Amino acid sequence: MDQPAESISALLAPDEPPAFTVDNADGPSPFFLTCDHAGKIIPRRLGSLGVPDSELVRHIAWDIGAAATSRLLSHRLGAALVMQTYSRLVIDSNRAPGVPTSIVTLSESTEIPGNRNLGADQVAARVREVFKPYHDRIVALLDSRKQRKRPTILVAMHSFTPVFKGVARPWHIGVLYNRDRRLAGIMLDLLRAEPDLTVGDNEPYSVGDLTDYTIPVHGEQRGIPHVEIEIRQDLIAGADGQAAWADRLARVLTAAERRLVNA
Repeated sequence: MDQPAESISALLAPDEPPAFTVDNADGPSPFFLTCDHAGKIIPRRLGSLGVPDSELVRHIAWDIGAAATSRLLSHRLGAALVMQTYSRLVIDSNRAPGVPTSIVTLSESTEIPGNRNLGADQVAARVREVFKPYHDRIVALLDSRKQRKRPTILVAMHSFTPVFKGVARPWHIGVLYNRDRRLAGIMLDLLRAEPDLTVGDNEPYSVGDLTDYTIPVHGEQRGIPHVEIEIRQDLIAGADGQAAWADRLARVLTAAERRLVNA
């Protein structure tokens, strides 16, 4: 049975966490990290969106391992990091509001009853209180860096499932891009030189205007170097893997920056 959609003007209660967290806001690194699917919290007013608890710990709700890996990478690089607090099931922070995948009613094979039949005010509340504050904070930090003439390289951090709808994904890491391949091409070269990696070139996803927001808006529209990184979740599900991938990416990104500067 469908769970009735919420009827509210305000979504978050005063004691609920803000839509974003920031680490190393003034970090010295040129790298600027984002993590659109870091959190899996659902605002109390939405209950569980009609989704069983067992589903809310899966990839449909968040990018498993991405937040911890991003935080470690931020500290290793001395890089600013902005992370979304709330689940992608509330509203996807890597989709433009209004596109069909912004607020999904079906994720993989899981129904999301609490996202059905939303009114305009209900959608607006999710945009206003979850999506917009996160991206406004990214904009404010990037604007500040530009005003101070600080070089900036945007890295959008994500993770992906090892199996999708019964099909195994062989890649350990994917390098994603759209119109601007400057940094992605360098990253592909460096990662392919690692003897133990299978590297995806725009795999298992590619970046597009309808399927992504962070790279097209904060990277391409600003004309700054950028790349989206996807790490297979089973590799970063635990602390050891998260630390190992943070170490590897810190090393590879630092080498990529040198090549980019000298190109």
